[in-house]
Amino acid sequence: MIRPLLTEIGIFLIPFVAYALFVFASRRDVLHRSSWPLRIVVMLATGACLLVILSLVLLANFSGAPPGATYTPAHVDNGKFIPGADK
Repeated sequence: MIRPLLTEIGIFLIPFVAYALFVFASRRDVLHRSSWPLRIVVMLATGACLLVILSLVLLANFSGAPPGATYTPAHVDNGKFIPGADK
């Protein structure tokens, strides 16, 4: 469960990193307050939220088992670990 959470956090940070790279490339001070006006931060946060929503929708639609599949949980058979699978 931690991997999808870290993936969504990474997706949320993409616009901020892209803007920081833009500010760095334009030779301004990246950490200076004037480089991050409130209007820009709000636009970046809005874009980041939209990216996260889009990624969650895509994750829900294109991941998981095919329709009609039956999940067999992980178990130990004759001392051998058998991982869970969708059949």
